[in-house]
Amino acid sequence: MESVEPFIDMENVSVAQGDAVVLHQLSLQVRAGEHIAILGPNGCGKSTLIDTLTGRKYPVVQPGSRLRIFGRERWDLTELRSHLGIVASELPGERTSRTTGRDAVLSGFFSSATLWPYQHVTAAMQERADAVIRQLEIPHLAEKPVGHMSAGEKKRILIGRALVHAPRVLLLDEPGNALDLAAQRELRETLSRLAQQGIGILLVTHHLADIVPEIERIVMMRGGCIVVDGAKHALLTAQRLRDLYGVDVTLTRHDGFYHAW
Repeated sequence: MESVEPFIDMENVSVAQGDAVVLHQLSLQVRAGEHIAILGPNGCGKSTLIDTLTGRKYPVVQPGSRLRIFGRERWDLTELRSHLGIVASELPGERTSRTTGRDAVLSGFFSSATLWPYQHVTAAMQERADAVIRQLEIPHLAEKPVGHMSAGEKKRILIGRALVHAPRVLLLDEPGNALDLAAQRELRETLSRLAQQGIGILLVTHHLADIVPEIERIVMMRGGCIVVDGAKHALLTAQRLRDLYGVDVTLTRHDGFYHAW
């Protein structure tokens, strides 16, 4: 059922920021179990689309416009976000110097940056956090202070934090930024494992190498519009990428990954 249930049902959706419309008449349907990448140059509206799906931005009210998430047009945002695993670029808010990897993962239950004395961690929460830590193969980070972690280690902890409440879809916005080559490889291996385990993935990026082999569908955006939506093998071509980015592209493929320069 997860593979056919709609996650996103969007029809003619526009989003404004101040007086400027930044997303223009977007139509997009995504199933809950799909693995999909949204690709496009900086400023094309990818992150605004994620903000719209998570309730941080709202569509312009206009005739013929529709946005349903998991089949519903209206959500309490706390409830909606319990269905979504949002991989942030950093822990939100303040954390203590003693915040460990396990604490940071557990903080996902409370939408905080660490565990505070007034927050009650149940035995079930602790078991779930430990299960996610094992799932991501990061037991060595459980007791390590977050402040002593590398960028790649923090990213894996942030993925754990997003997964701890068992979301139906994982949302990642430029997850490979600021990671070195080793950390990028670890991130991609983690995303591949999660996709193989059945969790839906919506990846926003402009780096082709972040698109793991399990992602089979590509949405290309430019200027706040969706310009094309289709199968990865049909869209990741040198000509399509030249049209999207406005530069000549050399494209290669190796072990299911695409690379462009």
